[in-house]
Amino acid sequence: MEYKQSGKLSNVSYEIRGPVIEQANALEEAGHSVLRLNTGNPALFGFEAPEALVQDIVRNLSNAHGYSDARGILPARRAVVQHYTARGFPELDVNDVYLGNGISELIQMAVQALLDDGDEVLIPSPDFPLWTAVTALAGGTPVHYTCDESADWLPDPDDMESKITDRTRAVVLINPNNPTGAVYPREVVERICDLARRHNLIVFSDEIYDRILYDGAEHHSPAPLAPDVLCLTFSGLSKAYRVAGFRSGWLAVTGPKKHARDYLEGLTTLAGMRLCPNVPAQYAVQAALGGRQSIEDLVLPGGRLCESRDRAWERLNEIPGVSCVKPKGALYAFPRLDPKVHPVADDERFVLDLLLQEKIHVVQGTGFNWARPDHFRILTLPHPDDIDAAIGRIGRFLSGYRQ
Repeated sequence: MEYKQSGKLSNVSYEIRGPVIEQANALEEAGHSVLRLNTGNPALFGFEAPEALVQDIVRNLSNAHGYSDARGILPARRAVVQHYTARGFPELDVNDVYLGNGISELIQMAVQALLDDGDEVLIPSPDFPLWTAVTALAGGTPVHYTCDESADWLPDPDDMESKITDRTRAVVLINPNNPTGAVYPREVVERICDLARRHNLIVFSDEIYDRILYDGAEHHSPAPLAPDVLCLTFSGLSKAYRVAGFRSGWLAVTGPKKHARDYLEGLTTLAGMRLCPNVPAQYAVQAALGGRQSIEDLVLPGGRLCESRDRAWERLNEIPGVSCVKPKGALYAFPRLDPKVHPVADDERFVLDLLLQEKIHVVQGTGFNWARPDHFRILTLPHPDDIDAAIGRIGRFLSGYRQ
């Protein structure tokens, strides 16, 4: 008897850790050095956790032997409440905060608790593919609204509204955006909030990069702009605090919660089914949110992240037939391959060929639910000189590449 995967997985893909990574692993096992520009993992590029976070975990290990409350420990949830209250979030209590093993777990819980088979969720294209995958896994239908590259990758609220049906339950914002690096102006966020208000949609706001902003860009959360709309705001420690391996994130619920009592009971049920988030990493939350925000030095002009972003953007645009919108936030660039210069029909094959020849691992644009094989995502975490060298190799590869 042959055992096959569940049919529920037929529409689920996650190309950031997809089939190409198996080839990258095989190359490393064979002794090759592979430059991993596929996943936003700060630890691989010399970034260390702020010392205060590590010390708080160490000091509290003796308190972390047992299960915590299903939502998470109180000091961490209080820290999240204080953090968001200071930013103008409405009506937030510790019981409105759920801690998780990274926001990936919380996204799955929030979507699973909401959707019935055939329900729809508006998700950006390009997207962080977890949103599309968990919607499909929950029996829902991902409906992608297009972000406009010619308008700095901003979404078009009119296009979003044209895709709403009587089955639409929620709209996803990824801001700052992964993979494009776009940061949405206040007026765009307000228009999306108004769309959610008029169509009775929940707003899922993925804000894991909310402190990674360049060139004076400002981040605007929907929760304080629309206190009358049910908003679920997701963030955590993985990126701004450089501790992706701790798996420490949170979800805050704001807006008219009394109208969502049944949904929130379902969310609490799912929180209880996993027993609790990993307890030691929860002790990093209070130290992170209440301590010195070292990320600010990294994103200012001259800071390591800003310098790497600048170098990546400059060097990509120097490659003939490649163009790239300047990222205003996050840790990625999403360059375009001009089909007249680089006629790529299969972008996964392009990524695999680049890996095999240059030992550089990027992710194809279609892996982010972008419809055409004319983009790829590159990580901007490496040192500027390493970025410079890597993009030089990508340029040389493209100069002779044909499919």
